[in-house]
Amino acid sequence: MAQEPSNWQTYKRLLKYVRPFWVAFVFAVIGNIIYAAASTAMAAAMEYVIEAIENPTDQNRLLLTGLIVGVFGLRGLGTFMSQYFISYVGRNVINALRVQLFDRLLTLPSRYFDDNASGRLVSKLTFNVEQVAEATTDAVTITLREGLTVIGLLGFMLYTNWKLTVVFLVVGPVIGAVVSYASKRFRRLSKRIQGSMGDITHVASEGIAGYRVVRTFGGEDYERQRFHQVSQHNLVQSLKMASTQAISVPVIQVLVALAIASLVWLMLSPEIRGTMSTGELIAFITAATTMAKPVRQVTSVHAKIQKGVAAAHDVFETMDQPPEQDHGTFAPERVTGQITLDKVCFRYRDQLDDVLHNISLDIPAGQSVALVGRSGSGKSTLVSLLPRFYEYTDGEISIDGHALADYQLQALRGQIALVTQNVVLFNDTIAANIAYGALKDATREQIREAAAKAHALEFIDRMPEGLDTMIGDNGVMLSGGQRQRLAIARALLKNAPILILDEATSALDTESERHIQDALETVMEGRTTLVIAHRLSTIEKADRIVVMDAGQIVESGRHEELLAAGGAYANLHQTQFSESA
Repeated sequence: MAQEPSNWQTYKRLLKYVRPFWVAFVFAVIGNIIYAAASTAMAAAMEYVIEAIENPTDQNRLLLTGLIVGVFGLRGLGTFMSQYFISYVGRNVINALRVQLFDRLLTLPSRYFDDNASGRLVSKLTFNVEQVAEATTDAVTITLREGLTVIGLLGFMLYTNWKLTVVFLVVGPVIGAVVSYASKRFRRLSKRIQGSMGDITHVASEGIAGYRVVRTFGGEDYERQRFHQVSQHNLVQSLKMASTQAISVPVIQVLVALAIASLVWLMLSPEIRGTMSTGELIAFITAATTMAKPVRQVTSVHAKIQKGVAAAHDVFETMDQPPEQDHGTFAPERVTGQITLDKVCFRYRDQLDDVLHNISLDIPAGQSVALVGRSGSGKSTLVSLLPRFYEYTDGEISIDGHALADYQLQALRGQIALVTQNVVLFNDTIAANIAYGALKDATREQIREAAAKAHALEFIDRMPEGLDTMIGDNGVMLSGGQRQRLAIARALLKNAPILILDEATSALDTESERHIQDALETVMEGRTTLVIAHRLSTIEKADRIVVMDAGQIVESGRHEELLAAGGAYANLHQTQFSESA
């Protein structure tokens, strides 16, 4: 197992995203330098304030008022430059990370999505990436601004009286130890908080998406309990984080206060004070007390840095996942559609037994093959190997004599149109759902023609805005049959040489199914078609029917031949005929 990268390695990788915006970053640094210089000047100016009070001439009065306005004006300019430009850098970094993460998610194999709930992946894109923003904006701003202020004030104190400054610096290692302990705890808690936020997103998305099932089966109390549980876990972790931060900050403040108190006590000693004037003493004390705030800010920023680093670990872990294997170079414009399966085996990653055993099948171009069998017999798994959603573990699948691995993934999938029983539609217009993705340049006439062939125009034309009607999240405004017909229209518009219909008519009523069957028979002409159907009445005209059981082919032939053979297909047919009767 690969060793997890260290905090510093992750942070260095994160800072690489800042490079394209280095000009804005330089302006932010200049702003922080101006702010730190102004803060140091405020402490140093106390000597002149005392002198002006002791010697109130017109010149001193003018000098003092000008000094106050100038120092605060510089601080204001420094604050604006540091905050705006570092925010500009930070938000651009977040945008780059978010886009890159989403791009990687689009290329990851199906197994990654099987192993990771969609809610948790959405949480990575939203909450976790936002946590990184704090590490690259607030944390950098505070570290630079307050860190430079501390350096400026220390420099002034060393210049004024190095002996007193050394006394003040004695508490440095103790503060470092407190910060080190807090940092480790912050990172540990941040990981737990991110995990709990993923759980919250996951539970919430399931409850919202399945609200009809929840209400119908009285699942409100169960969902409420699930959500309360994950939300409570998040609350406990967040409070632990808050308590650690709340304890560490005052401890550091007390340590700084002890150092300042020691300074004041020592200042009364003539040996330490030396020849310092009253103005110099007050300026020194002002510098020491002014340092309390930036020290507190710099130490408290560790919580944000640790949150950001923990989030970046999680984000980079997904980005580093290997994408789908795509080493093929063969990219034909259009295949004829001859499919050959030779002793194909497949097993899911964590399973010991094969799901498919030695599947051999030769499908000539343009032939329609129906796959039938009980649920769990491997039909859907078999057809999911064709577009390479999963990689078969043994044997070979070829199209037009070329192994699937020889094809470029995009070129391979461009040859296949797919309609599944779980229709996926997008919160867009009907036209955009039919002409989706690579089909977006289809003309209005082509879209209407595909919709007509899928018998979808009869309900589309009744819609308030026809093809331009918005259909809601996953087509919530449509019935099951209407959604299915839009998916079929999308497949028809693609006009691919290979067509996969996985329970394509499952959501249709008898009348709609009859219309669709006519349309499918038309569209199947000249195309290699793989049809998965539970209702055997829909596949009686297929060129060949393949019966599967327990991941193996047990029978193959035409409808009449298989009935006459009196085997597994005849039994399935008899069972369905009895049920329908």
